[in-house]
Amino acid sequence: MRKFLLATLLTFFTLSLTTVASTTDNPPKKAARMLRHAVLFKFKDTSTPADIKKVEEAFKALPGQIPEIKDFEWGLNNSPENLNQGFTHLFFLSFESEAARAAYLPHPAHKAFGKTLGPHLDKVLVVDYWTEK
Repeated sequence: MRKFLLATLLTFFTLSLTTVASTTDNPPKKAARMLRHAVLFKFKDTSTPADIKKVEEAFKALPGQIPEIKDFEWGLNNSPENLNQGFTHLFFLSFESEAARAAYLPHPAHKAFGKTLGPHLDKVLVVDYWTEK
């Protein structure tokens, strides 16, 4: 019984050391940092659901028009905390560099979107940051 237990423990430690060695020899690659651009909108009380839908569709079209946008997602606030201060929509864009963001900001498609948004916008909040892991 003792020999069996010793053999089992020796096998366990050998496998553990092999696993540790293989994971330290080939650590997982760290994802590249991305520049995130988070945009929150509060719409005017006079904006209709159709007006807001037009803004949503215009923003959702930007990734197909501006190649510097590497990732895009959006959603509606559904927090039960009631701390959104009237902001209802969040649009979340990712860029690989500050130069890419700099190309996005004055891009004609982005400017055209601003004209669609403008008549319906009460407030906007923008936060940009580099991802950290």
